[in-house]
Amino acid sequence: MNVRNFLTKEEEQKVVRSVKEAELNTTGEIRVHLENHCADNTLKHAGMVFHEMGMHETEENTGVLLYVAVKDHKIAIVGDKGINAKVPEHFWENIIEQLGNDFKAEKYCDGLCTALETIGSQLADHFPFKEGDIDELPNEISFGDDE
Repeated sequence: MNVRNFLTKEEEQKVVRSVKEAELNTTGEIRVHLENHCADNTLKHAGMVFHEMGMHETEENTGVLLYVAVKDHKIAIVGDKGINAKVPEHFWENIIEQLGNDFKAEKYCDGLCTALETIGSQLADHFPFKEGDIDELPNEISFGDDE
């Protein structure tokens, strides 16, 4: 499987809608990044992608990156310091475990959408939507290498 055919165009749009819905009740900002390979430590690499995408520059430090290396079967979630200070212990690991189970069952789109819903719910608890909040980051899926 290649990063460009991991999801159909319809599934990509469903994931984008899930990002938008997850952000409706929070000031948090969520991105999904897909690429084929991750040669480094997955979390370290995802952290680098997080910074390259400027996710650490949100007003309240509430960026979350859901990272997937498709061919290497690796998943990481990076939350900015504002979020990591408030989410429960093992929160990201629990989402990654469930997402991994969904991927093993080849429920890629459903797994991503469920993970996004869970992240959005937690963000809404700790960082509720404020009047005048703007969407600081794009909601579209970003793609890394095609090789």
